Amino acid sequence: MTTMAAVATTTATFLGMEFIAWFMHKFVLHGPLWFLHRSHHVRHPHHFERNDFFFLFYGALSALLIVYGTPDKDFRFWMGVGIAAYGTVYFFVHDVLIHGRMRFWRKSRNTYLRALNMAHKMHHKTTSRDNSEEFGMLWVSPRYFALALRKPAPTRTLRQPAVSSKSKQLEGKDS
Repeated sequence: MTTMAAVATTTATFLGMEFIAWFMHKFVLHGPLWFLHRSHHVRHPHHFERNDFFFLFYGALSALLIVYGTPDKDFRFWMGVGIAAYGTVYFFVHDVLIHGRMRFWRKSRNTYLRALNMAHKMHHKTTSRDNSEEFGMLWVSPRYFALALRKPAPTRTLRQPAVSSKSKQLEGKDS
């Protein structure tokens, strides 16, 4: 497979995953598999949720395509790479940025990422399987772009170091 064909296959798979993710989310996760996905729509004290099992399905599919496509580096390999790339972006955007499951990337000043966050918040406005909107991960409706452009980006403020009561007492004695 040529380099151009490999890049095209990976890119097409990555972009196609957005449609597949939207379709699966709307019609399967908010349908017959709601009993697993529901954990993602309600607050809970656990670090993991039943919804995390969906990672195993897409991860296994990606791994199988990569393994079976490796000997010839054929289309299966590059499709597996595209699914893995989509899963990686999904993890960082959805789990880390939007849901804050890891605390190293909290807010963004980027208009696209803020619009994506707003759309996802609208999706989670309901805790039932019905009446949700915005099922995609990377696609954002134009109305959320407009809202993100109107709403100012968060300002970055540096936290002041905490001052202990002992150091306050010492400061009081010096003056």
